[in-house]
Amino acid sequence: DHQTVERLSPVNTLALALIAFAGGAELRIEMVRTVIRSVSWALLLQSVLVLVLVAGAFFLLAPRIPFVSGMPLLPMIGVSLLWGVFAISRSPSALLGILSQTRAKGPVATFSLAFIMASDVVVVVLVALVMMLARPLVTGGGSISAEDFSVLGHELLGSIAMGTTLGLGLAAYLKLVGKNLLLVLLALGFGLTEFMRYVHIDPLLSFITAGFVVQNFSAQGDKLLHAVEQMGGMAFVVFFATAGAHLDIPLLRSMWPIALALCTIRALATWLAARLSSRIARDPPMIRRWGWSSLISQAGFALGLSVIIARSFPDFGEGFRAIAIASVAINEMVGPILFKFALDRAGETHAHEVAARPSLSPPGPEPS
Repeated sequence: DHQTVERLSPVNTLALALIAFAGGAELRIEMVRTVIRSVSWALLLQSVLVLVLVAGAFFLLAPRIPFVSGMPLLPMIGVSLLWGVFAISRSPSALLGILSQTRAKGPVATFSLAFIMASDVVVVVLVALVMMLARPLVTGGGSISAEDFSVLGHELLGSIAMGTTLGLGLAAYLKLVGKNLLLVLLALGFGLTEFMRYVHIDPLLSFITAGFVVQNFSAQGDKLLHAVEQMGGMAFVVFFATAGAHLDIPLLRSMWPIALALCTIRALATWLAARLSSRIARDPPMIRRWGWSSLISQAGFALGLSVIIARSFPDFGEGFRAIAIASVAINEMVGPILFKFALDRAGETHAHEVAARPSLSPPGPEPS
């Protein structure tokens, strides 16, 4: 029942922390360095162009969306911007699952892995920025000033500083002690998250930074990923279960054509941005043709963003979350199939090889 679901909701806090730790720990400097030009242009266009196009589409469809249709112009623009930033989130878990299953090696696999992991950081920063811009539009109170940007800058820098400190401390703990990691992650996921919120630090950005520091500035990255996988199993089950339990079925029944339309527009905008970025970056033919295929999936990270937005804007939060869950369900059904098809067509799959853990990046070329 609803009360049981609400009692389980605190587990979402832990799940989001684990997702952020894993996302940061999967972002390896040496991997990004090999495709830095392609990833940089893709991040720029996928973040800006897709956000604008999808937000514009949401605004045009707003009269047909129940929880937005009666809003004045400015709040409608604010909600559209929030949907746009939600739409640019991707699915690290779907990507890693397909790469682990297929043992894919090649330019498409390398580009996809580097882009998806780097985009997590960009999306977290953009979410903070867009929420700051949308709040006065939605509430109708106040305006955006230079002080707001100063506060946002302090929050982001503080989050990175906190994450760096946490990452160095966690790396030292993993090296010197290395025991009771599940309890440590539990304490960080619950206790430290609430402290960060209290002092106005972004927990997602801090935990992503911490995972990145542990992976790239110590030899403890695999230990952290293994501990996250161990604890994440049960936490993610509860996380997705509570997401499904919050789904407003009557509202979804009336909105599924809208969700399908928004997913289609997002996919087209993603393809267009990928084509433009590949042309500017002069990518290899395979990335130009198939690089966009890994960018369709959405899963836990996107659901986590919908939770944050719903919590921050309770007036329309439940409706926003319902259509977000519907969109994630559609994208998670289509995205992995499309990516697997693209890897097959690019000739990068090696499904006959023994599969590795999803947390491991694709292996390098075999020695000749």
